[in-house]
Amino acid sequence: MTSGPLNSLHAERRRRELADLAGGRRVDLLVVGLGATGAGVALDAAARGLSVAAIDAHDLAFGTSRWSSKLIHGGLRYLAGGQLDVAHESAVERGVLMERTAPHLVRAQPFVLPLTPLVSRPQAALVRAGLHAGDLLRASAHTSRATLPGPRGLSAVETRHLAPPLRSAGLRGGLLSWDGQLSDDARLVTALARTAAAHGAHVLTRVRALALDAGGARIRDELTGAEGRIEARAVVNAAGVWAGGLDPALRLRPSRGTHLVLRTPALGRLGAGLHIPVPGESNRFVLVLPQGDGRTYVGLTDEPVDGPVPDVPEVPESDVGFLLDVLGSALEVSLGRDDVVGAFAGLRPLLDTSRTGDDGAGRTADLSRRHAVLTSPEGVVTVVGGKLTTYRRMAEDAVDAAVTARGLAAGVCRTAALPLVGAAAPDRLAALAAPARLVRRYGTEAPSVHALGAADPELARPVAPGHPVTAAELVWALRHEGALDAADLLDRRTRVGLVPEDRAAALGTAGRLLERYADSPAP
Repeated sequence: MTSGPLNSLHAERRRRELADLAGGRRVDLLVVGLGATGAGVALDAAARGLSVAAIDAHDLAFGTSRWSSKLIHGGLRYLAGGQLDVAHESAVERGVLMERTAPHLVRAQPFVLPLTPLVSRPQAALVRAGLHAGDLLRASAHTSRATLPGPRGLSAVETRHLAPPLRSAGLRGGLLSWDGQLSDDARLVTALARTAAAHGAHVLTRVRALALDAGGARIRDELTGAEGRIEARAVVNAAGVWAGGLDPALRLRPSRGTHLVLRTPALGRLGAGLHIPVPGESNRFVLVLPQGDGRTYVGLTDEPVDGPVPDVPEVPESDVGFLLDVLGSALEVSLGRDDVVGAFAGLRPLLDTSRTGDDGAGRTADLSRRHAVLTSPEGVVTVVGGKLTTYRRMAEDAVDAAVTARGLAAGVCRTAALPLVGAAAPDRLAALAAPARLVRRYGTEAPSVHALGAADPELARPVAPGHPVTAAELVWALRHEGALDAADLLDRRTRVGLVPEDRAAALGTAGRLLERYADSPAP
C-alpha cells in the first residue's frame, strides 16, 4: 500500500472529518483510544466494512504504546509461567507481523544470554530448555526458520565477539536466541491508523471523550475547546490505563516498566541484544537493546503504580539505579548516572481480577498478561490488558464483541493477512532506492521520504547533531502522518525526544517546518 489521499492524515483532513461527525453523522463504531489496540480496533472494523470514528485525547501512540521495549516477542516468559495459551497467541501474532502485515517494521533480533558466575549450571540448563521450547512455539505458529533462526549455545569467545562489553572473568559462554524487534513502536501505531484511514475510518487526535454510552460519546475538541457528541451504533473503550476513567466499574492495577537511554559509544559495540540475569532472581532479566540510531535502551522494571494515572509517567531514580546495578553485574564498562541521556516509563493496563475485599497485594509481575474484553450493562465494550505483540488479536476480539452486543452487520476479520502502509516482501524492500534506515521505518514509502530531501537540501539536514532523523521526515509526518505540533513530530513520529538534549536541539527546526508545512497537505 502506498501513500495517497486515502491513507494520508493531516490537519485539514482532521478538521473536515470532525466537522462531519459533529454535524450528526452516525457511525457504526466509535473507538476511544489510539494506541496500538485502539488503532487496531479501528482497522479491524473498517476492514470489515463498518463505518468507524477513532478518537484520542492526545495523539497517536501517546500512551503506553510508545514506551515499550520495541519487541515483538514469542511469549517465552508466559510459557515459563505456565500460560501456554498466552505464549502461543504471542508466537502466532509475532509471525503475522514479521511475515505478512509489517515485515518492514519488524526484523529478527539476536539476543545473547551470558553464562556468568551469577548463572548456575542448573539455571542455565533450565533457560536452554526454555529457549528450545520457545522455538517449538515458533514452529507451532508456522513462522519460518528463515524469519527466526533457532537458538544455540555459544563458546566464551563467540559470546565476547557478539558482546565485547561483557566481563570476561568467569564467562562460560552464552545462549543465543532470536526474537522480533520493532524499528519503533509508535511507527507501528501510525501505520495502523493510516491503514484504517485508507479503509474509510475517521482518525481524529486531540478529541477527548468526556462520557461514553452505548450510542456514542460526549466529546471535546482539545484544540478549540468546542464540545459536542459523536453518535455511534457501538462503542469500544480502548483507552488503556485510562480506560477506568470512562468505566468506573473497571479495576486496573497499572505496572510501570522503565527503560534507560544510553549513547551507544558509552556502552560499546554490540552485535546482539543482551539478556542480563537479575542477581538473586531465577527467571528475570534486564534487556540491552541496540537501536541502530546511536542509542541503546536498557530495561525494564515491573513495579506497581498507585494513585492517579499521569499523562506521561515519571522515571524514579530507584528504577535508574536498579537497571544500572544489573548492568554493572555483567559488564566490564562502568556506567554511571551521567551516562544515562534519557529515560522513559510506560504503564501496563493490567486487569485486577482479585475478589472484592482482597487487599490487592502481590507483584504486578505475577498478574496475567491475558487481555480481557468486557461489555458493560449499557453495551459499551472495553478491551484491556494484553501487550503490544497481541494488539491485533485484542482488536479482533473487541470488534467481535461489539458486533455481537449491538447486532451490527459486519464481515469477518481480515487483519491477519492485511498489509499495513509501507509493507512489502523482504526482497522488494531490499530493492528500494532509499537508505536502509528509511526502509526500516517507512517501508515502500521510503523512496518518497528520501525524495523530499533530495529535492530540497534544507530538508536533507539532520534535525539534531549526531541524530539520523532529517527534516524531510518531519515534513512527511505533517503531510501524511497526522502530526499537529512539535511534540507529535519529535516525541512520536520520530523518537528524537527520548533524549532531552537532542529534543532541545531539534525544536527550532520543528517550529520552522510547522510554520511552513502545517496546513499544506501533500500535492
